[in-house]
Amino acid sequence: MLRDLLLGTATTSLCLVLQTLALVAALRYYSHRESMLRVTFLHAEKVVIGLVIILILGSLAQMSIWALVFLILGEFDNFEAALYHSAVNFATLGYGDVVMSNEHRLLGPLEAINGALMIGVSTAALARAFTTVIREQVNPSQRKDLPPRR
Repeated sequence: MLRDLLLGTATTSLCLVLQTLALVAALRYYSHRESMLRVTFLHAEKVVIGLVIILILGSLAQMSIWALVFLILGEFDNFEAALYHSAVNFATLGYGDVVMSNEHRLLGPLEAINGALMIGVSTAALARAFTTVIREQVNPSQRKDLPPRR
């Protein structure tokens, strides 16, 4: 049990590094395109969709890391099954149709905690983007640094 706690903590730490990299990439992407939010709703949506894609890729990378851990431990015979199980845990769905052995079952809830935290971080970044899009598209005249659109 202690070994799984340590392994889960180390894997979560690695995932935090990946989440940070994905978030930095997403925010750089967003900041370089923030002026597009003021043009049209379609331009703003393209920026938000790009942001979502970057964050999803970051989550997929984290799920893959957990899947590799499960494979190395011998919990699954192939990467597809390990990734499916990982995705179910990371997204906190908890189907229970594929389970790990009693020896390493603690890793499932640890990944779920990891996923909930990282999805929360992604949600915060998206909330910021959506708030800006809504402000720009609904009432752009409230911006103090720009003249009103005509």
